[in-house]
Amino acid sequence: MAVVGPSGAGKDTLMALARTQVEGDARFRFVQRAITRPAEAGGEAHRPLNLAAFEAEREAGHFALWWNVHGLFYGIPRNIEQDLAARRVVVANLSRGVLAEAASRYPLRVLVVSAPIAVLAARLTARGRESVADIKARLQREMTLAPGLDIATVMNDATPEEGAARVVAELSRAAEDARRS
Repeated sequence: MAVVGPSGAGKDTLMALARTQVEGDARFRFVQRAITRPAEAGGEAHRPLNLAAFEAEREAGHFALWWNVHGLFYGIPRNIEQDLAARRVVVANLSRGVLAEAASRYPLRVLVVSAPIAVLAARLTARGRESVADIKARLQREMTLAPGLDIATVMNDATPEEGAARVVAELSRAAEDARRS
């Protein structure tokens, strides 16, 4: 299950809460991405790599998927293929730009986490990372997805706990579908 959504939608928060709720359930694996960003830079928990180490792992075939966006490289470990073969739901935060490739190689459901524009604006403003003009421009960018994808949407417009419960419901549906396939 590829998790995508606009900045400020609360993807990391909901995924962390959902992960806690399904911890120990062998139907699920939450993937830690390799990122060319120092661990102390904040954001999601990830496996930090410098560019040379990332390139070496990529060339050695250690990534099932990889991409470059906003000056950083991201990689999903190849060992997810063992989990997919065992019909586990592999949950990974992916870039929209890699979804078509992922869908061509693996069974894929896309979980779009979103929120109303006013909520996104308030969350981005509270982060304090961008100017008002940058936030406005970010919110005006349309989130488009490749045609033909299997998409589920979770609206994160209530408490984080309610949003996480919606995510867990979608994960459970995906696990049931994987079991039947």
